Amino acid sequence: MRSATSRFLFYRVIGYLLVMLSGAMLITTAVAVYYNEKSFWSYLISAFTTVSVGYFLVYKGRHEFSLIKRHLFLLTAFCWLAICLFSTLPFVLVLPDLAYVDAVFETVSAITTTGATVLTGLDTMPKGLLFWRAILQWIGGVGIIVMAIAILPALKIGGMKLFKTENSDISEKILPRSSSLSMYIGVVYLILSISCMTLYFLGGMTGFDAITHGMTTVATGGFANYDASFGHFNDQPHLLWISSLFMILSALPLVLLVGALRGHKWILFRDPQVRAFLAIVVFCALLLTWYQHEHNARPWLDALTHSVFNVVSVITTCGFASENYSAWGGLAVILFFYITFSGACSGSTSGGLKIFRTQLAGLLLIKQFKLLVHPNAVWVQKYGTKPVNDQLLGSVLAFCFVYFASIATLALGLSMFDLDFVTALTGAATAISNVGPGLGPVIGPDGNFSSLPDGAKWLISFGMVLGRLEILTILLLFTPMYWRY
Repeated sequence: MRSATSRFLFYRVIGYLLVMLSGAMLITTAVAVYYNEKSFWSYLISAFTTVSVGYFLVYKGRHEFSLIKRHLFLLTAFCWLAICLFSTLPFVLVLPDLAYVDAVFETVSAITTTGATVLTGLDTMPKGLLFWRAILQWIGGVGIIVMAIAILPALKIGGMKLFKTENSDISEKILPRSSSLSMYIGVVYLILSISCMTLYFLGGMTGFDAITHGMTTVATGGFANYDASFGHFNDQPHLLWISSLFMILSALPLVLLVGALRGHKWILFRDPQVRAFLAIVVFCALLLTWYQHEHNARPWLDALTHSVFNVVSVITTCGFASENYSAWGGLAVILFFYITFSGACSGSTSGGLKIFRTQLAGLLLIKQFKLLVHPNAVWVQKYGTKPVNDQLLGSVLAFCFVYFASIATLALGLSMFDLDFVTALTGAATAISNVGPGLGPVIGPDGNFSSLPDGAKWLISFGMVLGRLEILTILLLFTPMYWRY
């Protein structure tokens, strides 16, 4: 009986999200009208269709419902599926020659903030569609989470429960919860977005480029308005530094940024994952700067600018590229491959494995070394100032196993479509990690995913959703125990 009434919750939440999505479509309609694009009706039709279905679902869900907590995992998956499905409409209507698999791929890449693209000719693409790609990434960055947190408390459900099913934030306990936290997160996200747009504009971007690139930077999504990605602005290196700064800020835990906004001055630098993240960025950037100067005779400042920008872009899973860094040399290829897996901080807009999981796995390794020397000793493992029990360490180890197993399985699936080793492996890694470009001549920084077979695109699309929802949220739905009761 409870399972039957739970469907009303699904109707209502998904309906509200679709109504909000239609609002983004109306904003895009206004952009298309402003630029005198005849395709404005495509966004208008998409908005009408989406809001109609949304209101219908809200009406269907008007009855009283009961909540089964484990159904929140299924609700999370359905929310993302519904958003992705209806977000394809503008792509299908504006680009009628675009294959549906390509529309789905582009949409999923946007919503999951992966940044991989199958579109070419971005320099001459309608402004409305470029804006739609950008606003989808902005919504996917944290917007869906904030919307859900705002909706669920109104339905007498703790909104943070849904937040936890799709984000690995471990810093939440030190700050307010539920509606107050969602408000602060939204404010921080908005402040970052507006600040980034403003500095881009003052730095020389057009107003349109500043708005769209500001949205995709703060979302750590990486969609650009040009085929050359952010390399289009290489003649204005200060823009690369501005972008690097905001990618770093967006890759920090949002709740810690909220804490800093509320007056906790040193809260960021007391967090061990923040310190580790910044240390990795500095080390990799300086190493690549030295490598480019010594091996490619590149001027120090130019090497530093592009090293910092591309390292930050990859480790934050943003996916911008200022140039083809896979051509820098062997060290660069291996280093970028490594940080593709890393990810930034938990509770941020970035994807990837996340720094804190690597740190906790390191704690487990140290403990094993200690036990080899002192088998009967007892230690209290600490992460920062907090004690860490064996259960948490075990769960992190299990996630790391599933993470790399998912990449290996997806790479194996991609190889069935006759993709070469580098394309298959880095394509799987970039999908699960939500990075964007891979390595090699096909899907590297200078290429895109348009030439891949349709089956490979479907697999990568699934991999992007799998990675964005932290893998276990989706895999749990395929286990018999989830459906048993």
